[in-house]
Amino acid sequence: MQTVEHSPLGKTSEYVDTYTPSLLYPISRSPKWAELGLTRETLPYRGIDIWTCYELSWLNPKGKPVVAIAEFSIPADSPNIIESKSFKLYLNSLNQTTFESAEALAEVLTKDLSRVAGDKVEVLVKPVDAITEEGLVTPPGTCIDDLDVDVQHYDVPRPDLLKALPGEYVKESLYSHLLRSNCPVTGQPDWGSVVVDYEGTSTIDRASLLAYIVSFRRHADFHEQCVERIFLDLQNVLESRSLTVYARYVRRGGLDINPYRSTHAAYLPAVARLARQ
Repeated sequence: MQTVEHSPLGKTSEYVDTYTPSLLYPISRSPKWAELGLTRETLPYRGIDIWTCYELSWLNPKGKPVVAIAEFSIPADSPNIIESKSFKLYLNSLNQTTFESAEALAEVLTKDLSRVAGDKVEVLVKPVDAITEEGLVTPPGTCIDDLDVDVQHYDVPRPDLLKALPGEYVKESLYSHLLRSNCPVTGQPDWGSVVVDYEGTSTIDRASLLAYIVSFRRHADFHEQCVERIFLDLQNVLESRSLTVYARYVRRGGLDINPYRSTHAAYLPAVARLARQ
């Protein structure tokens, strides 16, 4: 089994600028699922990991550079995640490689990434101006960051902080920009905004949710696994008919990672950038 310790992460790497698909490094999701008492067959959520590459470039048949932005959607139940530094190195290896068109490049990206993830990866290559026209958005719902909360825990996720209040049927979306965790290998901070959308017969105490989100501040884990942990901890305390947890992280090295986990596959997120992206 390939592990993060043997990946390029945290190591000095030579940047290759000609197409090298072997740079991609898979990391099995199974060990982290096992930590949470899950298997691929028993996952209580559906979802995707949406990656955005802001530094995509290649050569056209006349040798002229082309730049674009790409979005990759990786199924949340794929056997592997793609280690982020290897992903960046792979994308950089396209810089001096010729492709007939953006569509031809997308076909190659789909083939390579699907092979490493172990499941079909959706790829969309967009002109830079198209992304500019889409603009920035605010997360849906109510921001809880201005709550006057006494915070004491920063080192590990504290699900015991979460409180659910019984009451009438509720449907709401809450979000926070205070999500922060650390890369488990390099220790570098990962900053994100997280959206919690749910409906059911119990209401999450907003102050407890904010204190819980802040408890990830020094926690070391990958983006995908932080979101999965938040989803499971909320599912354990809420009497919910539906639950969605979606995070949009600040890009690092030209890539952002945006994990989405939901009880309902129909609740797909709008792929739109926040101010910090």
